[in-house]
Amino acid sequence: MENTNSLFWERFHKAPIVGIIRGQGMETVLNIAQAYEAAGFTSLEVTMNTAGAGLIISKLRDKFPSLTIGAGTVCSLTELRDAIDAGSQFIVTPIITEAVIEHAVDAHIPIFPGAFTPTEIYKAWSLGASAVKVFPATKLGVEFIKDVLGPLDQVKLLPTGGVSKANIYSFFEAGAFGVGMGSSLIDKNLVKAGDFEGLKKHFENVKAEIAEFCKE
Repeated sequence: MENTNSLFWERFHKAPIVGIIRGQGMETVLNIAQAYEAAGFTSLEVTMNTAGAGLIISKLRDKFPSLTIGAGTVCSLTELRDAIDAGSQFIVTPIITEAVIEHAVDAHIPIFPGAFTPTEIYKAWSLGASAVKVFPATKLGVEFIKDVLGPLDQVKLLPTGGVSKANIYSFFEAGAFGVGMGSSLIDKNLVKAGDFEGLKKHFENVKAEIAEFCKE
């Protein structure tokens, strides 16, 4: 059930990767976002358990209008309202919270709820998920995505957790609609070293792995 937010989807399809920022300060996040934008990525998630998440989301919206900024780790209606108030353009959850999904759907905000089993995946999709975040994908792997999409071929899956430069192509080849990537994309060593030019090159290398799945 795809959301009608055409700008969101236009940007998303150009680079169907959601980069996940967790636990970083404002200055570091702005540097990451600059490299992210320069590398041709479009969708950036700030988790709500990051200190000052609301302010960070608002600042990113202001500074990087070409990026789509979302909120992650949204588990309650209070967190959802805070995320929306901050300007979040999409919502990601680690779990199924029906009220959160339904509220986001009613507000026409793309939402990627987290699910693990086929039953959870179908439930999230039935509630109106824009795509279902298969989490954690670390233990499930590429074959799980392929197996689930056999009977549930109408569901859009966004595996998150365990996706890396080495295996990202295989997830898309298996039918993933997109992927979520945290530390494997936002490389902690490069960030810690302040090597944001190196981070941009890393982003470009990851994006190059799935060039055939990007719609420019």
